[in-house]
Amino acid sequence: MGFGQDEGVEIDAGFAPAHDGTQWAYSGSLTFANAGSVLAAAAAMRLPDEGEVDLDNLVEIDSSAVAVLVALRRRAAEEGKPLRFVHVPPALVALAEVYDVEAILRP
Repeated sequence: MGFGQDEGVEIDAGFAPAHDGTQWAYSGSLTFANAGSVLAAAAAMRLPDEGEVDLDNLVEIDSSAVAVLVALRRRAAEEGKPLRFVHVPPALVALAEVYDVEAILRP
């Protein structure tokens, strides 16, 4: 299940449309190692119609995950679309609090 490309190497993490494009689901890790590729792949996708991004299968994170979610929220705001994250792992909430951006995780 490849979600994007990183210097010619397929990565097994990223956002994928779910429920006929009404939502996105994330699967895999989101760390410095793949954040750029994940964000580039997401930029090529239409935002989910219902604005929901399910993070239930997010397995490993670092501060780069927070940066990716901030970038997605900024994109949604620029496009005038709603975007909310569901099934947010507690570790991601904790990192967002450290960076004082936990508001991005609220609906």
